[in-house]
Amino acid sequence: MSAVPEPRREAVPPKTGRSGRSSLAAALLLGAAGAALCLLAGGQTWSEAVSTAGQGALPVSVSGRQVTGLPAALAIAGLAALVAVFAVRGAGRTVVAGLLSLSGAATVLTSLLGARDPAALRSKAAEVTGLTNAGVEHVTHTVWPWVSAVGGLLLLLAGVLALRYGARWPAMSGRYERPGQRTTPARGPRAADPERPEEIWKALDRGEDPTQET
Repeated sequence: MSAVPEPRREAVPPKTGRSGRSSLAAALLLGAAGAALCLLAGGQTWSEAVSTAGQGALPVSVSGRQVTGLPAALAIAGLAALVAVFAVRGAGRTVVAGLLSLSGAATVLTSLLGARDPAALRSKAAEVTGLTNAGVEHVTHTVWPWVSAVGGLLLLLAGVLALRYGARWPAMSGRYERPGQRTTPARGPRAADPERPEEIWKALDRGEDPTQET
């Protein structure tokens, strides 16, 4: 008596567990919040000072984008990488998650460096006074560079979550697919009913044999 072969089992992709869903929601929230903070901080005043050249003292101030445009640009790149995580799978997802992490880390670094850079204030003072050698005194810094750094930190955390749990997240291309789903083959034209003469004439017009069953 021959042994009955076991039925073939189709490979089923791993399900998105509770940790996968929670990490996905956290990464999306952290990434969106981080990018929003960086973009908001970039339009705010980062440094203030008083120009010491010209007729009297003139107050000058510069925004984050005037100091450095890197944090905002890196935040946009990080947000794009977060979206791209769901468009790729496997090794590609790991690479994109790594780029997201690097974007967050670079945003933190450029924000902190820009907070202490007086070059933009000197350039602003020269523009206001019309003197290329205009200096600045009483330099103060606002909290917005640190807000930008916090936004970069949130992007970095989103990247770390993508690296750790990204393999459990769904992809855009497989969102509406079900494992083992089969497509129904297209059916040919229905055979003409011999009891209905109009169908026989239509089949003859198409060049078909009305007596042949499909």
